[in-house]
Amino acid sequence: MGAATVQAQQTPAEKFVSQLSARKNEWLIKGRKDSLQQLLDARCQYIHSNGWVQSAAEVLADLGPQKLQYLQIKLGQTTARQFEKMVIITGRGQFAGKLNGTAFDMELAFTEVYVNRKSGWKLLTRHASRVQ
Repeated sequence: MGAATVQAQQTPAEKFVSQLSARKNEWLIKGRKDSLQQLLDARCQYIHSNGWVQSAAEVLADLGPQKLQYLQIKLGQTTARQFEKMVIITGRGQFAGKLNGTAFDMELAFTEVYVNRKSGWKLLTRHASRVQ
């Protein structure tokens, strides 16, 4: 699972959040709900390419072989842009897994918005669109 991140003059926050975003994908594949729970803001919205919207609690509850299982995530180029206490990650990747037992394998473009809270960097929202 490699990811090429644009490195041109990255701020320390952009570099850190880029690495955090990559770890998030590893946690999704490994089902690391404990790590994801610490990352997701309580008001997080996770918007999938099919229009399905999940709260942070729903992401955690639905992760696993019974509902949504990520098997492989291969990212292409991603970029990170810092705006004050916020970092926005954009990129594309190949996402494979199972939803309700049905396999999927699709290329997605995505945006993730992270905010720096007192407790650390938190994922506020993620939105994905299928690339045709």
